[in-house]
Amino acid sequence: MARGLMIGAQRGLIIGAPRGPIIGAPRGPIIGAPRGLIIGAPRSGSGKTTLTLALLAALRRRGLRVRAGKSGPDYIDPAFHAAATGAACPNLDSWAMAPGQLDTVLAGLAHDADIVLIESAMGLFDGVAAGAGRSGAAADLAARFGLPVLLVLDVSGQSQTAAAVARGFMAHDPAVQMAGVVLNRVGSDRHRSGIAAAMAALPLPVLGSVPRDASVALPERHLGLVQAGEHGALAALFDRLADLAERTLDIGAILSAAAPIRADASAAAFVPPPGQRIALASDAAFSFVYAHVLDGWRAAGADIVPFSPLADAAPPQDCDAVWLPGGYPELHAAALANAATFRDGLRCFAETRPVHGECGGHMVLGETLQDADGVTHPMLGLLGHSTSFAKRKLHLGYRQAVLLGDCAIGRAGAVLRGHEFHYASTTAPGGDAPLATLTDALGNDLGPAGGRRGRVSGSFFHAIASLDPIGEHS
Repeated sequence: MARGLMIGAQRGLIIGAPRGPIIGAPRGPIIGAPRGLIIGAPRSGSGKTTLTLALLAALRRRGLRVRAGKSGPDYIDPAFHAAATGAACPNLDSWAMAPGQLDTVLAGLAHDADIVLIESAMGLFDGVAAGAGRSGAAADLAARFGLPVLLVLDVSGQSQTAAAVARGFMAHDPAVQMAGVVLNRVGSDRHRSGIAAAMAALPLPVLGSVPRDASVALPERHLGLVQAGEHGALAALFDRLADLAERTLDIGAILSAAAPIRADASAAAFVPPPGQRIALASDAAFSFVYAHVLDGWRAAGADIVPFSPLADAAPPQDCDAVWLPGGYPELHAAALANAATFRDGLRCFAETRPVHGECGGHMVLGETLQDADGVTHPMLGLLGHSTSFAKRKLHLGYRQAVLLGDCAIGRAGAVLRGHEFHYASTTAPGGDAPLATLTDALGNDLGPAGGRRGRVSGSFFHAIASLDPIGEHS
């Protein structure tokens, strides 16, 4: 499978623009306050990710200090954004993060930046029924920070109706400002002309027109895009995207539509560091860790030491905690089962120091892991559960966790917000004490989850932020 924004000939504000750089578009750092823009759409699959990457690559080539953020829970898109900008791409989640935490993340993004692009998850207004500004939708960010939205419309299968969709977005929430529209998957000149004529009645500029063309796409697998680190030609891809953006998008108008960013960093807590010196599993099997969590650990004075289980490396013995993040251990189960140095080193580590696993890391902490072909592989055995990817079932949604005992991610009674997103099933629960009780975003009880044994803990729950009782949570 592949998805992406297929960028083609520009129509709209720069009809007939020559190939090559747009005349008058700024080059070099922008003088003044950093500016921001949100890339949104009516739904997933509209082309937001590739449009965002194209703009990031083009703006960076122009010498601008460009940063990217991603709304909502996601690991894979931010890795591509980080590769395109050369800087970490944090997530901003208005359900899981308190307002002060959102301010801290955005202030960090804007520091030393000229332009910040934030890609929306799903549809712009898609979220959960929570308090005002706490739905998890990217529209919450647009309203809170006054950031205009560049709206990506997939116009396949429609024509003038695209103008009605745009009109609805303009009117839906007066606090959310639309900056302009990019038309995606246009079928022909006639198709484009019909849409453009209808859009001309709106006070909303068309800033791009994108034909149906599979020449630029990003490969996918079961949790989304193939990871950025596995893409064999990212530099070449970003060059092509930058070229296409220069030819087809009114980059000058897009930059002009961006609004100044006003956000102040606070002392808001995220996930507490599990130790002073943290051994972080980091390779193709373990890559799902949030940039804001790592930044928070560093801000608290912790050191992060990466190591690779797939390279059969043991956690460094001068560390005092191990964190096994999520990723794709099911694709590397045989290698992990044969990584004797990793296995023996981590078992020894866990006798005296805390070890925590999230999602894929939790699977590896268990007794066995069954891959998609039905082959069962022995895992670390530090917790008693077994999991299977052959028996697939989607688990997806926001989660609030209350810890049932002291562990690497907090003290008993601590409350964290995060999410689950996995297809693996637990085939044997084991006999360990549960790590936490879970509720969904609407407060529905999901029961106990995860496990803890001695200094080892884990669950399918990905922590985004702690609910600091001193912080701003409502």
